[in-house]
Amino acid sequence: MPNRKAHAVWEGNLAKGKGTMDFGSGAFKGSYSFASRFEEGTGTNPEELIGAAHAGCFSMAFAHALDQAGHPPTKVDTTATVSLDKVDGGFKITSIHLKTDATVPGIDEMKFKEVAEGAKQNCPVSRALTGVTISLEANLNG
Repeated sequence: MPNRKAHAVWEGNLAKGKGTMDFGSGAFKGSYSFASRFEEGTGTNPEELIGAAHAGCFSMAFAHALDQAGHPPTKVDTTATVSLDKVDGGFKITSIHLKTDATVPGIDEMKFKEVAEGAKQNCPVSRALTGVTISLEANLNG
């Protein structure tokens, strides 16, 4: 399996500095700042990137698990909401809420929820984030 790379540069102090982050593949490059991370400023932040990674990983793992269970999905659409909170004088990602809507012909609700929970627990990003509370809301669309 290949190793994946991302890169970040920060210039200046925390409050007034600025930075850029990019993926080794060249698929993304974005700016970030104190305002984009701790306020509502423009730009991205590490938490958004973790959320994107988690939503993407879960969607792939869920699609694969559904297929393996004999119910290939038509679509899996996932949003990850990442909560960054002040804890013990510093900041910590305290929780990630995955909300997925999937179109899966021929599956019953109970099996759907069971497969979704398994994908949540076993996708590589969930496994990497074991120190974070991960919740799941899974909605079956047909």
